[in-house]
Amino acid sequence: MFDKKEVTTAMLQYTKEDTNVLSVETKYSGFFKMNEYRLNHKLFSGKQSDTFCREIFERGDAVVVVLYDPKKDALLLLEQFRPGILRTNDTPWMLEFIAGMFNENESPVDVAVREAEEEANIKLEPASVKLIMKYFSSPGGTSECIHLYWSAFDSSKVLSGSVYGLANENEDIMLHVVTRQEALELMESGKISNAATIIGLQWLAINYQTL
Repeated sequence: MFDKKEVTTAMLQYTKEDTNVLSVETKYSGFFKMNEYRLNHKLFSGKQSDTFCREIFERGDAVVVVLYDPKKDALLLLEQFRPGILRTNDTPWMLEFIAGMFNENESPVDVAVREAEEEANIKLEPASVKLIMKYFSSPGGTSECIHLYWSAFDSSKVLSGSVYGLANENEDIMLHVVTRQEALELMESGKISNAATIIGLQWLAINYQTL
């Protein structure tokens, strides 16, 4: 029988120094960028891998903000069009949390405060914006890191059905104030299907009683 006590191999023992990046070539540069990496790395056997190429989508990092009202056990969802869904038969309008990419010299909290005002007309105090976690959205093909935050807000000051967003960014964003339970039911029924919102809701389901 396999004895788990006999397993002593350390997890995550390799570092960036165990990778050799031989070249990085930009294959496309527009609003986003595609780079081709030529590299090799150390194998778990201790040997070195063959040299291979991988195309990486360099879309930049993003910030996502869970806005939660602890007094009313309610949260804010945004509804907006997402062209990445068009290849499927699903509706390309998605329910999401406030989110946005970095401008030059912005901190993650700066992005959270700016995006809350642009997308929902909500003014957040920087001190109220708290980090939940950072994670990589799909590291096999993109370098994007998501900075996930939460902040308390007063849901009674938000009118469901209001529409905001920047016209010069083609944003058309409708606000929905829902209870935490309603949001979880939307997720369970498949009506919330993007990773950042699902991760934020799962975190909220575990931690809401301490907020």
